[in-house]
Amino acid sequence: MAKHERGLRFQPTGGSRAPQVPTGKKQRLSIERLSNDGRGIAFIDGRTWFVAGALAGEEVEARVLAAHGKVVEARAERVFLASEQRRPAPCAHAGRCGGCSVQHMPHDDQLALKQRMLAEQLSRVAGVEPLEWAAPLTGPEFGYRRRARVAVRWDAKGKTLEVGFRAASSQDIVAIDDCPVLVQALQPLMRELPAMLRRLSKPQALGHVELFSGSALALLLRHMAPLSAQDLQVLRDFCSAHGAQLWLHGEDGPQPVDPTLPLGYHLDTWDLELAYRPGDFVQVNAGVNEAMVAQALDWLNGGADERVLDLFCGLGNFALPLARQVREVVAVEGVASMVERAAANALSNNLHNVHFFQADLSLPLSDAGWAKDGFSAVLLDPPRDGAFEVVGKLAALGAERLVYVSCNPATLARDTVELIKQGYRLKRAGILDMFPQTAHVEAMALFVAS
Repeated sequence: MAKHERGLRFQPTGGSRAPQVPTGKKQRLSIERLSNDGRGIAFIDGRTWFVAGALAGEEVEARVLAAHGKVVEARAERVFLASEQRRPAPCAHAGRCGGCSVQHMPHDDQLALKQRMLAEQLSRVAGVEPLEWAAPLTGPEFGYRRRARVAVRWDAKGKTLEVGFRAASSQDIVAIDDCPVLVQALQPLMRELPAMLRRLSKPQALGHVELFSGSALALLLRHMAPLSAQDLQVLRDFCSAHGAQLWLHGEDGPQPVDPTLPLGYHLDTWDLELAYRPGDFVQVNAGVNEAMVAQALDWLNGGADERVLDLFCGLGNFALPLARQVREVVAVEGVASMVERAAANALSNNLHNVHFFQADLSLPLSDAGWAKDGFSAVLLDPPRDGAFEVVGKLAALGAERLVYVSCNPATLARDTVELIKQGYRLKRAGILDMFPQTAHVEAMALFVAS
């Protein structure tokens, strides 16, 4: 192998390499269109600029956040010529907090952006369009988020405790005194949380805080050192004043200070209560979640004599309502602790026709004992990575109908290619507006055997 000559520097063909765009540089731009994540796209000096907070047709001044080759990421800081679609950002922290990236866009335009993103992925990657587009599942634009993770960091130089949400494209923390997307029940907790945390004796030992609103309010504090009796009392008093449960996350994971208090969320349509522990996955939007479950069951159209498979079942969000409708539900999840809680949720709701199993869903399903008898229908709700390993074996289970709930249109489109190879066709698809004011897309697709 030839040795590299460290002293030599080669230039690319055609001349010297253009200098990199420095972080912090301001640039006036004409925005030509929107990207799939809701950022404006501009072109200048051979580079493509992705500008957060800009709309198509606008003239803006943007500040560079990062540059990689010919791609520049930036944020609009001044609008010279505004689009007719632009609206005043409803949140005072817009442009600094990283949570809501498209709130300057009317809600109908947000929905259109998400619909376009889903359609483009299905067309470009899978070469298909559903036979029918479903209307978007929507809920309130604001006051919908029942769960929030609050960043906490001790600034040793400034001797201050920073509390809030992460800034856009940064690890900085933006102090938040009011968050319009949080449910009303969490607003007082959010406002008064920073002052309470600053009263604790070891602020440098604090991690993050999680807030949850369901059948009860809950506050989880992550801490990296034991809490003193005085600090514990401060936390108890704060939670008592707000009617919230206190959970602590030390070396042993999340633990309730009072284990006798129930915590969970209700699915009103089916009169079901699902127990929850901080750290478990639950959909943050209660209203859209309930509508999503109802639509999934409607599309699946399970009969009273059918056996149905629910993959990536979590706490039983789909499996338990489905058990009210069909003869038997087999529900599978990769995380053992979630399987235990889902099984307990079934028992507490007096459901005995749903059976939960823990399994590595990257392995062939046909090898599992619970898959031997096959299924007439399958429902799956995978994480962002999708379910490529799983969908490759679904036809062998005999399923005639398949409902795929996705939090990533790119992996849904990729998995659609595999399902089509197995003889399924895409009958229906639509978006779920689980996260208004963001460009995040959730979707649902119905596949039927050809």
